[in-house]
Amino acid sequence: MKPDNGQSDHLQRLRQIEAAPAPVYALPSSYPAGHAVAPHHHSRAQLLYPRTGVVMVTSSQGRWMVPPEHALWIPPELEHSVDMIGHVHMLSIYVSPAALPEISANVRVVALTDLARALIVEAVALPQDSTARSGLVMALLLDEIAKLPEMPLGLPFPSEPRLTALCRSFIENPSPHLVIDEWAGTLAMSRRAFTRTFRRQTGVSLSLWRQQACLLSALPRLANGEAVTSVALDLGYDSAAAFTTMFKRMLGAPPRQYFAGTGGSPAS
Repeated sequence: MKPDNGQSDHLQRLRQIEAAPAPVYALPSSYPAGHAVAPHHHSRAQLLYPRTGVVMVTSSQGRWMVPPEHALWIPPELEHSVDMIGHVHMLSIYVSPAALPEISANVRVVALTDLARALIVEAVALPQDSTARSGLVMALLLDEIAKLPEMPLGLPFPSEPRLTALCRSFIENPSPHLVIDEWAGTLAMSRRAFTRTFRRQTGVSLSLWRQQACLLSALPRLANGEAVTSVALDLGYDSAAAFTTMFKRMLGAPPRQYFAGTGGSPAS
């Protein structure tokens, strides 16, 4: 990824966010393909919605892919970096901690409802001066954010260095044929001890983590229009059908249907 050459603009945005008097503050932004925003944090939580393109967010909690029609909830004070995959037009909603105290302190990818999407677009278009209309829109948006369904598009990282090294190596060359016993043997652990350790460190099983890693690798390519068959075979799946079955199980729809209406429908 290219370095963030707009550091002064980024710092100005951070100052705007911190100085905003209202509990909810909305900002649009556009970034070229390959743009990278350096690690930073803010006192407000952020709902990050890429209307076009795909965004990768990395923090100490892990790595998250945010494809079209999804958003990412980033808790307040969490340091994170952002990488743009393709041209990204982003709408961000910054929320003071007191406005949604019940929301999880963990990063999570959420699917957007039609109502949430419309409210985010309207919130960004509203004048900065507080009005009765803006108050109603923001109140309804907060209510809707709290109800958005979480999607399995995160990739939590373990804190144990040897496990972290294995995970990073896998991300560079993801495959559906990862064998638990091989990783356990590498760390001189029994299968049972390894599975317990991995789940304790990441919150998920290695099998689910593997599927999420494969999705993170596949989504940007599919969003850019690459053929499902090509992506599936590159990832080591025996067929496009096997990959599609995994994709549907994880995201609720096959690739073509999943990307329908996002402007990035993949080829067969």
